[in-house]
Amino acid sequence: MKDIPLGFVGVGMMGGPMAGRLLAAGAKLAICDTNAEAVSRLEQQGAMRCASPMEVASKADVVLVSLPTPKIVREVALGAEGVIAGSRAQVFIDLSTTGPRVAAEVAAGLAPKGITAVDAPVSGGPTGAQSGTLAIMASCPSATFARIEPMLRTFGKVFHVGERAGMGQTMKLANNLLSATALAITSEALVMGVKAGLDPSVMVEVINAGSGRNSATQDKFPRCVIPRKFDFGFPMELLYKDVKLCLDESEALGVPMLVGNAVRELLGVAKAVQGPRADITTLVRCVEAWAGVEVKAREA
Repeated sequence: MKDIPLGFVGVGMMGGPMAGRLLAAGAKLAICDTNAEAVSRLEQQGAMRCASPMEVASKADVVLVSLPTPKIVREVALGAEGVIAGSRAQVFIDLSTTGPRVAAEVAAGLAPKGITAVDAPVSGGPTGAQSGTLAIMASCPSATFARIEPMLRTFGKVFHVGERAGMGQTMKLANNLLSATALAITSEALVMGVKAGLDPSVMVEVINAGSGRNSATQDKFPRCVIPRKFDFGFPMELLYKDVKLCLDESEALGVPMLVGNAVRELLGVAKAVQGPRADITTLVRCVEAWAGVEVKAREA
């Protein structure tokens, strides 16, 4: 990794910690982001500031991106000042969640320039990005995977889920639908229990020792909801986007998702009420408001 010049576009909530881990591992890193403060933090760690994705792709053999929406990923990859316009990049690794169709479009657009696209979305949130415990779902030709796997292991556990562009995205959408569903149904279950007089801390302890345990009961509720911190670090609008992408793909494949559609509706309400930038753990507040209780720690 130290011998391969790397680039990173999008060094915010998720990309910043990942870029920092590459620098700590000794990588040479060219970076670009519209957030000057985020870029400055990484400059202090040895990164090189660039003015555009094109400049990054003119300094790096491998360019990684971590960006919020499919539209931005498409522009960074294929735009007039995008990676495609650079003079050096050979591999483009998208760590974002864009959906399989955008991944395929980006791969097809970059191929004539001799750039291999890898869709490698990640799961684990900001905490996983900081600690290097993400799950990375990479889809690309086996030869490319062999080249980039050691670098991706800097971020966590790496899975090669397929050779075709978009397969990593499909895996990520399935994962995020499950995560969103766990958050939604745990909100309803714990609000019901609190309304009936149960202690939410005891509820979580029991659930995590039983068959109902999930990512929300094991992490989000005990760490973010019950203490009323609501600081998981992922905005509602992005989880809503991920679930919508999943349902769009399921519809295209002819797979009905009745539960998934209900989760999307609840997320849509939470996004409207709590705000698009609200932390995803504030979803419980909607259910609390309807029930007239709060899922919070009891006073000693």
